[in-house]
Amino acid sequence: MDEMTTPSSALDDDGARDAADGTPEPADGNRESTDPAAAAPAGRDRTMRGAALLATLIALPITLLVAVLAFSKLSPDAPAAAPTPSATTARAQSTTPVEMAAPALAARPATVCRALLSQLPASIRDLAQRPVTAGPEQNAAYGDPALTVACGGTEPNFPSTDEVWTVNRVCWHLAEQADAAVLSTVDRETLITVRVPRSYEQPLQWLPTISSTIVASVPSGGAIPSGCQR
Repeated sequence: MDEMTTPSSALDDDGARDAADGTPEPADGNRESTDPAAAAPAGRDRTMRGAALLATLIALPITLLVAVLAFSKLSPDAPAAAPTPSATTARAQSTTPVEMAAPALAARPATVCRALLSQLPASIRDLAQRPVTAGPEQNAAYGDPALTVACGGTEPNFPSTDEVWTVNRVCWHLAEQADAAVLSTVDRETLITVRVPRSYEQPLQWLPTISSTIVASVPSGGAIPSGCQR
């Protein structure tokens, strides 16, 4: 009797058919899938979904931040705050020459006055210097209404009981008038008179810069009141 040829697949003892590559094949011919993802347990599937959700939660704030930054770049800049006026900013004032007298001076006072006027500042606090009608070598004016500085003239007479005020090493006598406070030096070789309009409060506060210039250019002298002696 001839031997029977073995077919490419045969049933094993359990009735399963072997495939040509040696892989057992069920008797009903339905193979199980060999895809790892399909065979993955349910826990792994939940882990993958959780990781995807976490990545989405992380990416969302970053996306929003990028959008906000882009919008701020495109938005027009906010207007800058208006600058606060400075206390030293010059006031608006007239540039008309201020009328002042210019009495004739002897040689020595004229020399001292020229030295003083050459060193006076361009402004006193927020008052800018203005031209004068006469004697620019002995007169100066600032602001509107004008605060004036006059060099030379006759020494004022006042009671010895009057108060005197020392400002930056210069001694001043204060005389009150209807429209101004008139301050005169009482310890200098040459008289300096400062007239401060009533609209400028606390007249002594306008003297520090003028006093410092006087100390640098006008020598001490005359009968100094006891209230000024140090």
